[in-house]
Amino acid sequence: MPQATMPDTLADRPARDWLTTLARYREPSTRRSLWELAATLVPFLALWVLSWMALSVSPWLALALAVLNGGFLVRIFIIQHDCGHGSFLKNRTAQDWLGRVLGVLTLTPYAVWRRTHSIHHAHHGDLDARGIGDVLTLTIEEYRARGWWGRLMYRLYRNPVVLFVLGPSYLFLLQNRLPLGLMKSGWRYWTSAMGTNAMIGIAVGLIIWFGGFWPVLLIYLPTSVMAATLGVWLFYVQHQFEETHWSKGEDWQLHDAALEGSSHYILPQPLRWFSGNIGIHHVHHLYSRIPFYRLPEVIRDHRALAEAQRLTVRESLQSVNLHLWDTVEGKLMSFKEARKRYGVA
Repeated sequence: MPQATMPDTLADRPARDWLTTLARYREPSTRRSLWELAATLVPFLALWVLSWMALSVSPWLALALAVLNGGFLVRIFIIQHDCGHGSFLKNRTAQDWLGRVLGVLTLTPYAVWRRTHSIHHAHHGDLDARGIGDVLTLTIEEYRARGWWGRLMYRLYRNPVVLFVLGPSYLFLLQNRLPLGLMKSGWRYWTSAMGTNAMIGIAVGLIIWFGGFWPVLLIYLPTSVMAATLGVWLFYVQHQFEETHWSKGEDWQLHDAALEGSSHYILPQPLRWFSGNIGIHHVHHLYSRIPFYRLPEVIRDHRALAEAQRLTVRESLQSVNLHLWDTVEGKLMSFKEARKRYGVA
């Protein structure tokens, strides 16, 4: 087990220099990984059965259990996420097949997501490489240069109702059905998307065959939508906070952007468990090969990382009001603040 280090500060150490230290945590434990998988899938499937049985008692009870099950589906996505990073199992073939199977549950084509997510990791914080795997963020200059229609569309996009109510359902139920962003990148991504779609179709067909449409409407969709909403919220607050990191290509550095542009989201238990410790996002971005269940070891052993980029739940709620990147002050700000400071309409 890695030994605790001295309480150094991030200012004393370039982000790149952390890689050697973090490499000590990268090795997954097959036994631990299988336990985490079982501890997630078994309750998920059990709640599915209970929800189905509850339909004969009360549709509202079935719906409540289905919404609760969204938490387990988020954790399933985290396991799929680790498979995509090659950090869950030692056997890469088994890991990829596990990711594909879990992708049917999460409505996420594994190969498509793995590729777009790797682009996100490779270019996060680079103002010259936005557009795939990120939340659209304009600079004040870019927003000012848009016409009234472009500004309206951006305001609608950044509206909380669109981002956290309509957006998650659109992303997971509709957008993921095609390999968007990779449409011309080869058959692998089409196979991933269409294969996942086929398995989802079979699963939904079987649900309808055995139970009719009510299990789909009151269990399948609510569980999926709740997980999608929670997942989008987590992704948003992991990168959209006031002191995040954005820079132009010539000034952009991968490891600085990873560490400074990702938050350390302080969640209470059991939310840390359901979210698979993904709130320790600055460490994950800096070294994505660390299994999710080993991330707490890192901040336990390294106080500098434990104290960096801390974002409380209350502060995360305030981040919803941040919309534009100020290249002068190097921070995200609201439309209201941009109008007051720079006269941006």
